[in-house]
Amino acid sequence: MHSAFRLAGFVVASCLLLPAPAAAEDQQAQPNAQQTGPAPSARSADFLFGRPKRSIGIRGNWLFARAGSDLFDFVTEHLTLDKEHFNSPGIGGDVAFALTPRAQLEASVEMNRMARGSEYRAFVDNNLLPIEQRTSMRTTQVSAGIRYALTPRGEDVSRLAWIPRRLVPFVGAGAGVMYYQFQQTGDFVDFVDLSVFRDSFRSQGWAPTAHVLGGVDLQIYRGLYGTVQGRYTKATGELTSDFIDFDPLDLSGFRLSAGINVLF
Repeated sequence: MHSAFRLAGFVVASCLLLPAPAAAEDQQAQPNAQQTGPAPSARSADFLFGRPKRSIGIRGNWLFARAGSDLFDFVTEHLTLDKEHFNSPGIGGDVAFALTPRAQLEASVEMNRMARGSEYRAFVDNNLLPIEQRTSMRTTQVSAGIRYALTPRGEDVSRLAWIPRRLVPFVGAGAGVMYYQFQQTGDFVDFVDLSVFRDSFRSQGWAPTAHVLGGVDLQIYRGLYGTVQGRYTKATGELTSDFIDFDPLDLSGFRLSAGINVLF
């Protein structure tokens, strides 16, 4: 009887002790499962918490002026200026708000300025010295439009996680207004009596604009992108009474720009 009780006690104790190692084994397996799971943190360099709704950017640009109106023809014919001299450096900035996963409403500001000295090609003064003047032109364009990504900007991997695409080409179009100022200061020839006089001529005002654009955003780090963009703007501005008998001033041109863009 004592042997039977001892055997029964051993069996019951064994049954009670056996689940403990199994439970401990499960507890050890759980941390192991958690250790293999943090893949998102391994990709944290490309990981954003949700799809960005806004972006802001700054660009340097170079304006290739069309310079197609007759005032440009006149000054390049008589003065030592070429149409390429009206090309100019500038700076621009953009703010965009997401409308759809690919479309953005974008507002932009771009400023350009040139100034160059010149002299008459065919005339000198009484002392056989060049007849000199300085020509300057500056523009400030404010515009708004739609910018559309040709490929998805990124990928949703969960309710909160969004991985941006590294290369995003885009196109766009819009309209706006441009402030312009064309000015010439110095000595000039009166073609009626060939006298030389000193004066300053200026024309300034606002003109409506329309533009198309295209470019590419290249990811640098997370939501920081480098951007390269080409934009063609169409515009003409009226000339003041300082420039009589001339057609409206051609303000059209192509701007090639590069800069950075931040998504947030």
